[in-house]
Amino acid sequence: MYLGIDLGGTNIAVGLVDAQCKILKQNSRPTNAPRSYQEIVKDMAELCREVTESAGYTMADIKGIGVGTPGSVESKTGTVVYGNNLDWYNVPLAEELQKHFPGMPIAVENDANAAAYGEYMATGGNTDSFVAVTLGTGVGGGIILNKKIFRGFNGAAGELGHFTLIHNGEPCTCGKKGCWESYASVTALIQQTQAAIAENPDTLMARYAQENGKINGRTAFDAAKAGDSVAQKVVDQYISYIADGVVSMVNIFEPEILVIGGGISAEGEYLMAPIRKHVEEFAYSKGLPQTELRIASLANDAGIIGAAMAAVAE
Repeated sequence: MYLGIDLGGTNIAVGLVDAQCKILKQNSRPTNAPRSYQEIVKDMAELCREVTESAGYTMADIKGIGVGTPGSVESKTGTVVYGNNLDWYNVPLAEELQKHFPGMPIAVENDANAAAYGEYMATGGNTDSFVAVTLGTGVGGGIILNKKIFRGFNGAAGELGHFTLIHNGEPCTCGKKGCWESYASVTALIQQTQAAIAENPDTLMARYAQENGKINGRTAFDAAKAGDSVAQKVVDQYISYIADGVVSMVNIFEPEILVIGGGISAEGEYLMAPIRKHVEEFAYSKGLPQTELRIASLANDAGIIGAAMAAVAE
């Protein structure tokens, strides 16, 4: 048995995970950030015990604990070098958690890398190369090469949303302009939908937004499926932004499998079919075996499972 901890700025989620990547029990509590890392780690430890005992096990049955945390992580030492959402600087997370569980193997990983590793393991963990892309508030993800998380020499690799898609394009939260995130995130989709509604206030899409009280990531997709041509243009353009970035991921890494996750992935084949067509047309490696494109399968469980499996890998 392993414990996976998905630490976020809003919630701490802990799951008891078996060797087949199945969550047997899980629970969560608010992070209540910002506060001292010692207090947050204390809550993490309490949740670990609660989840383990409620499943009928003891901490003696646990072979390792993995933590997925936002921010820059020095995985060898288990130190969170910088975590913006938690206001953490050089926090010795593994060392602090080990005070509660002396002798327990503990792995600390960036949360996006942990989620990507969870998705990788959900595919069987047998391929040498794998890329996970998550479309949400931003665009994140992770890279698996030679069956291991690719972190770069300084641990900060895998910022998939921050290559330039359009030179001098839309401003990005990172300070650059034209990042993939600025076009392919759900945040970007909402902005694109807002702009289209402002220019076309009499559309079905505008009515959906008004009835719902807000614009969200489903507004344009729902209206497009109902026959709104303006909404369809928004959706087609948005998917083309995603697809262009996916082509770049494929051309750079040539992964055996690439998965797309995040809330928008619930659109399933309505999202994936045009992406596959675009990649088939523009991927550089024509005539060779091609990357398999899939919808991610674990949803919100990816972080817990990936963190736990990172503890296995350690």
